[in-house]
Amino acid sequence: MDPNLLNNYHQFQLLKASCPNITAGYLSSLWDLIYQSHQQNQYSKPMPWIGMYIALASLFCILAMVADLLHGLRNRKLWFPCKYFTLNAASLTVIAVAIKLPMDLTNLTPGYIDQGAKLGSTSFMCTMMANLLPSLATMDSKELFSNMIALGILVITLVVNVCIQIYTGVLFYSVDDAKLLDSEIPFILRVIVVAIFVVPMLMLLIIYACSSLAILKSKEILESKYQSAHQTTLMDQELQQPGKLLTVEKLKQHVSNYWIMAGTGSPQFMIACSTTTSASGVICVLSTSIIIYLLSSLNLGDHNSDYKWSMLVIFTIQSIGTILGTIAPLVRCFAALSFKFSVKWIWKQVKVCKVESYWTLKLHDWKHSSVPFPSSGRNCKVVIQFLKILSLSICIGFQKTVVVACKIIAVIPILIAVIPIFFVICFVYCLSCWKWLKAMFSASSIVVGQNPVHLGKDKDLRRYVLQLQDDIEYAETTLKGMLKSVNRLIQKAEQQPPKNLMKLLVESRGFEGVEKIDSHLVSPLLSEEYLNCWSLPLVTLTSIVMSLPNIQKNKVDCLVSGVNEGLVYVKFVEECLNATDNHVRIQKAAKTLWVEVEVYHKWLGHKLPKPKPRVNTPGHILQWLRNTAKNMVIKVESMDIQGRKDNSKYSSICANSMYRITETILLSYPENIDEVSQEELFAQLSSMIADILAACLTNLPQVITMKCHTSAIEKREASVQAAAQLLGETTKIINSLQDRELPSLNPKDLAFIDKWHSYLKHPFP
Repeated sequence: MDPNLLNNYHQFQLLKASCPNITAGYLSSLWDLIYQSHQQNQYSKPMPWIGMYIALASLFCILAMVADLLHGLRNRKLWFPCKYFTLNAASLTVIAVAIKLPMDLTNLTPGYIDQGAKLGSTSFMCTMMANLLPSLATMDSKELFSNMIALGILVITLVVNVCIQIYTGVLFYSVDDAKLLDSEIPFILRVIVVAIFVVPMLMLLIIYACSSLAILKSKEILESKYQSAHQTTLMDQELQQPGKLLTVEKLKQHVSNYWIMAGTGSPQFMIACSTTTSASGVICVLSTSIIIYLLSSLNLGDHNSDYKWSMLVIFTIQSIGTILGTIAPLVRCFAALSFKFSVKWIWKQVKVCKVESYWTLKLHDWKHSSVPFPSSGRNCKVVIQFLKILSLSICIGFQKTVVVACKIIAVIPILIAVIPIFFVICFVYCLSCWKWLKAMFSASSIVVGQNPVHLGKDKDLRRYVLQLQDDIEYAETTLKGMLKSVNRLIQKAEQQPPKNLMKLLVESRGFEGVEKIDSHLVSPLLSEEYLNCWSLPLVTLTSIVMSLPNIQKNKVDCLVSGVNEGLVYVKFVEECLNATDNHVRIQKAAKTLWVEVEVYHKWLGHKLPKPKPRVNTPGHILQWLRNTAKNMVIKVESMDIQGRKDNSKYSSICANSMYRITETILLSYPENIDEVSQEELFAQLSSMIADILAACLTNLPQVITMKCHTSAIEKREASVQAAAQLLGETTKIINSLQDRELPSLNPKDLAFIDKWHSYLKHPFP
């Protein structure tokens, strides 16, 4: 038995013996209270560790918010897109753990630090909601609906629990009075506490719902404008000339156009510039300011709840997170001013009576849509239709009211910064006058790569700007900043070229290696039609090179590194241009084989080079590889179709490639193959590899232009960024291939190695 409980029991017996007049019932109830208190202490022992669990969940949320903050600063995106801290099932689960304190209805908070931690969690929740708002734009309609329902349930539950605690007085429990001061709490104090800690969360939840309705229609508007700008770009640029590669300068211009389209048409950028986001930032800042003011006088050593010392940890972590998390929403408020900075835009914000159509278009669509009636009765249909129209009309009016309220709230940063804005306006107009004077002598421009990109009438990049409101244009500095960012990205990538690949491509003088990889004299081994891809011959030829034992290790390693770098870009070509099922199967086989070749120096389980070969002549090495591959193919082909496994199919594909290539090389030396040295064979194989890589990489301009355009609006920004990165890394490669004469093939056929092989074997005019 617990010593404390045993000691209490002995004291109880002494009291009973010394005071015979005390009734047995009173003593029994007293003993029950002592026992229950002891049991409660036992049950509350794990509570500090539960508090650490809450602190850990809060820390995860803070780290995600800080990661988004640093990501935005690093990429000079002051709208701070949500990349790490997004609204999904995982984040909602972590958030639910982080705000457990205000969810607890029965746990008393006798200390000031306990009360501060519980109330501070509500402010922490407001901060997280303000940071998560832009992530709504990354979701489709189903994800948006499910996540909004989940967030709504979480916030409403939190609000109800806090209100219950305010009503019951749990939040006002005093350790000095040792009782709930329910009857002594003034009604006005309850209202103030509700206004401070509950109303901001409800306002943010309403802003979430309002933004969600606008996002659904805004994406449709931006998508329509994107398709129009996409067609304009295709007409403006000559993307492919027969027999000639697209120049790097044109590719940079093409990437810049799509960079502006993806940047201004980004759903997160759209919502970051919206009125609701500015309002959420103001609410977040005000909530944080009030919390900091109210909690600044707390005694940090006063924590007497069951959570004990963990309360101080929770309070410290969540307070830091609330302050740090306020940075992004606050900067978004002022960044929205700079994105569309003009007197016209500010005046439009002041004229709060006007609500743009895209805020209510989705509700209007639902209002005028048909409803599947469960009953065929006319009266029932009339009632349902009337209720639908009435409810949606109320929702439309409420939506407009919320937008107007958000515009009023969004004006607060403008009023705070009215003096700085005045000086900025003067500076902007002076700068405009200076540019007008300068334009009389030379055209103002910003450089993208080597070509000047004008924002004037000759080359108006505003044609590629996507925005919801045609009457309000983005500031010129915003477009310049976007172009500078893509230029900076390309230049940074240019400083990191694939050096080993460049050394390997120097050995290529043409595309003859594509012709030499296969011969029609080699009889087929596979029963089904065999398609080829770019990567499999490269892996096979590299395996043959690694089987030559007398070649210096540094030469082999340099070639393997060059092929490894080249396969990265070959993969881009195949994924973009060779995406059929048959080609994908061959590509998977090549990818699996390359891991074995590069990492383990093996080819389908055989060590490269072969240990202790009896004869090191190239003829014997090629014959051993040919025979080994042939036997593997025959073995797989002799199996029953149902008995074949996926790895046996891949092995059969790789072995067939090895057989055909080695047999083709052997046929090219009908008599004197043993007279050829390993160095000569190494040089020949290196040249073939370089030619195949060169032929494949002539498709890079087409890949870059394709990666600029993607159908998913949420992925366009990342896709254009990948295209810019790819352009920068391969600039030297594209320039080195610029002067080569391409086969007279359809531009679409240049993506297939079989088309190249057939043309080089039998050229046609």
